[in-house]
Amino acid sequence: MNTIFIVLPILTLLMFDLGLALRPSDFRLIVERPYAVMAGLTGQIICLPLIALLVGNVFGVEPVLFLGLMLIACSPGGSSSNVFSMLAGGDVALSVSLTAFSSIITLFTGPLIMDAMASYMGSVIDVHLPVGNLLVQNIVLMAVPIIIGLCISVYRPNTAKKMHNVLKRLAFPLLILLASIFFIQNRETIVEEFPKLGMSITVLILLSMLAGVLLSWLMRLTRKEQRTIVIEVGMQNAAQAITIASSPFVFNNDIMAIPAIVYALMMNVVLLTYVGVIHYRFDKKN
Repeated sequence: MNTIFIVLPILTLLMFDLGLALRPSDFRLIVERPYAVMAGLTGQIICLPLIALLVGNVFGVEPVLFLGLMLIACSPGGSSSNVFSMLAGGDVALSVSLTAFSSIITLFTGPLIMDAMASYMGSVIDVHLPVGNLLVQNIVLMAVPIIIGLCISVYRPNTAKKMHNVLKRLAFPLLILLASIFFIQNRETIVEEFPKLGMSITVLILLSMLAGVLLSWLMRLTRKEQRTIVIEVGMQNAAQAITIASSPFVFNNDIMAIPAIVYALMMNVVLLTYVGVIHYRFDKKN
């Protein structure tokens, strides 16, 4: 089965859904609440790659899987992070704005970071990144669907709302479908690597969430804003990482997508636990 014909439409659909959820006012948040936006973007664009680099080296992750780990760090949270922010009692408007900003910024910072990592790993494994192809793929599969969705949101808000209500229910099942297909095709490697990879990815998620807490504290953010920052920094777009790893136009390497598959599982376990703890503490106080 050629998974690329499943992967590419799923990512495009998820990005289109993100555009439908956006409003022009979401982009004004950087002026209205610069510290909250700065905390989220710093965590996603600067802290995450550094944490992934640290975790990959500490756990001695295999070179190809190491690149897959870095791909996760370069793939900002999609629309699912907005849902988790709502469940956690966070600031949903901030979550949507951060998702929009990070998705646009990492279209360009992601290829630069991955190009540096591919060059770094080039002495160990024969992996090369066609940066131009990745930029074009990012624009076609992510930027264009977001812009189309945003245009519908601006000029046909009622239509956008109805479409978003349908698509947001499909986001999680589509991600599970994607992960399941890759798991079936690469189950032997996944089972073999899961002990080390599962632990390293869990540590990556926990350290990312901790970075969100520290950044929120430094920026003196409210509790609702802090919950959103923790989720936005801790939750990455596994579908995007899988797409870049497996795309015949970029890395064309299904093994490199394995960390994103494991991440999709561990991310939901850790963040659902985080949401559960928040609700438990809130219910206990009331």
